[in-house]
Amino acid sequence: MHHGTFSKLAKRAARFTGQPRCFGIAVTIVLLWVASGPLFDFSDTWQLVINTSTTIITFLMVFLIQNTQNRDTDALQIKLDELIRVTELAHNTLLDLEELDEKTLDRYRAHYAAMAHKARKRGLVDELAAP
Repeated sequence: MHHGTFSKLAKRAARFTGQPRCFGIAVTIVLLWVASGPLFDFSDTWQLVINTSTTIITFLMVFLIQNTQNRDTDALQIKLDELIRVTELAHNTLLDLEELDEKTLDRYRAHYAAMAHKARKRGLVDELAAP
């Protein structure tokens, strides 16, 4: 499947599955399945139908959710990079930070944690963060 086609399909599916109407459809299917139990004597096949269906749907949804999360994360990172870029006192070395290796990220994290600790020691606490 072409990347663009998958992306369009994933967006549509994510929008649809995120709606209350889709949840209602899922609940209706489960209720119909439960109601049909006596008709099929609660057989192993009757149970297998719902188990197999939900397993397949769950398997496919994992990829759909991951695609949506990746797209959202990429968009968010681009927006953050733009805010860093246009903020006069921001450190441009923070642009594209998510592409760095874990060791480098740990150094940045430690640096900013130390800055936060120093600010708190000096009593520079935002009004919203104050206890």
